[in-house]
This record gives sequence, structure tokens and C-alpha cells, in this order.
Amino acid sequence: MSRDGFLHVELRHGAYADSVTLLQVSRAVQDLDGVLAAQVAMATGLNIEVLTEMGFEVPGEATTNDLVVALRLADATTLDDALGGVDRALLEANKRDDGPSEVAPPRTTASALRRAPDGLVLVSVPGASAFVEAMDALDAGNDVMVFSDNVPLEQELVLKGTAEQRHLLVMGPDCGTAVVGGLGLGFANTVSPGPVGIVAASGTGCQQLLALLDHAGVGVTSALGVGGRDLSTDVRGISTREAMRRLDADAEVELIVIVSKPPDADVATRLRDYAASLGTPVQLALLGPGQPDLTAAAEAVLAGLGHERPVWPVTPATSSDTRRESRNGWLRGLFVGGTLCDEAMLIATEQLGPVRSNIPLSPDLALGSDLSADTHTMVDFGDDALTTGRAHPMIDPTLRLDHLARALAADDTAAVLLDVVLGHGAEPDPSAALAPVIAKARQPVVVTVVGTAADPQGLERQVGALAEAGAEVHLSNAGATRRAIEHVTDGAIR
Repeated sequence: MSRDGFLHVELRHGAYADSVTLLQVSRAVQDLDGVLAAQVAMATGLNIEVLTEMGFEVPGEATTNDLVVALRLADATTLDDALGGVDRALLEANKRDDGPSEVAPPRTTASALRRAPDGLVLVSVPGASAFVEAMDALDAGNDVMVFSDNVPLEQELVLKGTAEQRHLLVMGPDCGTAVVGGLGLGFANTVSPGPVGIVAASGTGCQQLLALLDHAGVGVTSALGVGGRDLSTDVRGISTREAMRRLDADAEVELIVIVSKPPDADVATRLRDYAASLGTPVQLALLGPGQPDLTAAAEAVLAGLGHERPVWPVTPATSSDTRRESRNGWLRGLFVGGTLCDEAMLIATEQLGPVRSNIPLSPDLALGSDLSADTHTMVDFGDDALTTGRAHPMIDPTLRLDHLARALAADDTAAVLLDVVLGHGAEPDPSAALAPVIAKARQPVVVTVVGTAADPQGLERQVGALAEAGAEVHLSNAGATRRAIEHVTDGAIR
């Protein structure tokens, strides 16, 4: 018997389920009477590490083909009921429609493409399998959006080289957000059509622009994601140029915006030259040292369209908790969006000095596997290394919530900076899990909520819940970062 309850861990050999299914199972079991905590997950290295940090001992013979059932119970008498709940939840999550159908469903991507040729094919399978599915789509003459992450660079190069020869578009790999023909794909916000077309080598960077422009009353016709490596030295902007060409040919697009994490300098120069050859004006939102942040880029878009800059909303904490005072210590940024993390690091570095990260601005600032350091830190929990074998943190917040609790408990944490990204495909109620943790904070907590009023999570409801828990909430990630920095510098002055 643990002081925190009765612990039970078991392996189920060869019982595979995808990470989203297992997240649903874990939540269903955790709601049972007598269950204090439940994690049902594949035994990947990262999942075993998380379970170990939660106090569970995973048997040493566990392999990635094993399912781990880890339960913390009020007492041993509820074990049988809890395990029965696991079985029922797994069965429910894996139910399939066995009813009669006039046409049998296709068994492979290739057979599906033969039935419905021409169009955009969305590939969302484990990264190791994405290449074959995407190549089938290209061979059938289709554009392809590769939502999958952890796709090797050499496979991306083959896919995009093939697409370039055939005048097709490969969106991705790791293309998290797109708007095509008014339809949002992946983690897309709900926006109205309008004069802007976006080419995005960044999912959450695209979503930040969608949210800011929507708040200003400006719609977006298309948002074509191209994957975070497209503007790298290796890929050379192959998909970005094709996406720009298509938006230039779209009569409804009055202004093209290119958004990216810090790109390769030579690729960025060639991109500027290509933009100058188009008939449609192009606004670059390429993050990097000395470059405008995404909010400034959105303001430039508005100016280019003749719109006034609005006041970007800030919702102060509604609680009067006097514990949240600025103090000496470090800024801790915990992000689900890689581009939002990059933007925050660029801004913070200018005012606070070096920031260490798992996606560092320079290799010498890389964090170790424990994601901690005695300095300012910012972590992207959506990085490929942290999503192998588990759902993206916009779906499964478990890993970030654990690190958030640690950061808030640390005496050397001066302030915490978070992002919450709304939209289709994302967690249905992110504030429900975050607010109770934030409410216990002794430090200032600043949150960026990236979303629109029409998003399914309810922008106003999410903002209100976080503010009630004690967070100051911004729509602009750049604004939130600067506010968090103020808390840190105020503490240093004290």
C-alpha cells in the first residue's frame, strides 16, 4: 500500500491501441469510483518514463508492443471493478459498425483512391507508415496532406521531389493545420472566408494568425500548411513555392501571408525573390532574431488591407489572490505549439538573455531529457521526440500538466507562460484540466488562448475559466510573453 493509494500495474502483451483511443480509455477509467489515477498506454520509452515519474513501477520486460494498465486506487478492494472498467472502456472505444453495407469499405489507400480519384488525400497514420500512403496518393494524381509526424527527412524529400515534378502539393509531413475550400483540416480554427491566403510552415503560427485576423474581422480563404521543415536547407521551400503559386492564381486571394518558424537564411532570400515575381502581394511572417513577431505581422496584414489595428484582448485574473507576487527566479514556458514556443524564446532572449529549450534557438542551449535547468526554460511538448507513442499535447495534456505542477511547486519559478490552442481536433475543454492546477499557483501565470469565437471549445468560456483560476489571458502570444517577462523583471528588482 502506497501512501498515495494502492498501486497496480499490469502488462497486456500484443494488445495495441492508438494513443487517442487510450487517452479516452484512461479518462473513462479515472472517472470510476475509487480510482485516483489511471494511465492506459503503450509501453513506449516516453510513456514508461511518465509512469515512473507518477510513481508506478513498470515491469522491465515491457516492450513497445505491450499495453500498460497503471492504476492508483483508494484501496485494493476496488481493483476488480477498476480492471473491469478498463476492459469495458477498451471494448467501447474499439467498437466498429458491423451493420450491412451495399459497398464494402476499401481495405487500402490505393483501392480507396481508385474509387475517388482527384482531390486532396489526408494521411494520418504512424510516421513509419506515412510514406507509402502518401506516395500512393501522389501516384494517383492527388495532392496530399501528411498530418503524421516522425516522418524521416529523406522520405519527405522524395515525396516533395515527386510532387514538384507532377505539379502536385505535399502539405507536411507534420502538417497540423490547414483550411482548404473553406474546410478546416487537422487542428484548424473556425474562421470566415476572406481576402487572405496563408502558406504555413507552422501549425500553431498559422492558428495564431487565424485567431488574430478573425478578431480583427478579416477572413481567410485558404491556409495551406507545408510542414515545419519546408523552409530548411534540405527541403528548400518546395511546397511553399507551389502553395504560393496556387494562391496567386486564386482570384479571391488579395494578400498572401507566409508564416514560419525561423527559416534557413538562403531559403528565405530565395523565397523573397519568388514572392516578388507574383502578381498578388506577399507579406512575410518569418520568425527570427530581429524579425517582427506574429502579432506585428498580423498588424502589417491589416494595414496592407486597409484595416485598422484593433486592441488585442487581455483578460486579467479575476481572483484577488495575494500570493501571486513577482519574485526572483526563472521564467518557465510550457507550450503545446512549437512556433509559439519559438516566438516566446525570441522575445524573451532579447530581454532576459539565453533561454534553454528542447527546441533551442542554438544547439548549446538544448535541455536534457528531464526538460529542466537552473535558468529560463521553454519547452515544446508537441515536439516529435515527445509525441512518439502518445497523442499530441493539444489532445492529451498529461505530460504538460505534470511539468506544470512541478514548475509551480518550485521556489525558483518566477512566472509561468502557457499556451492553449483551440479549434477542431483539439482537446474539447482544455481549461477543465488546467484551471485546477493554475489555481494552486503562488506565481503569476500568463496564458495565450489561441482561438476564435466560433471554435467548438468556446473561446469566451475557456478564457473565463482560466482567468477565474488566477491566470492573465491574452489572445496575442507576443503580448503574453512580454507580460510574463515583466513579472520576472519585477521580481529581480525586488
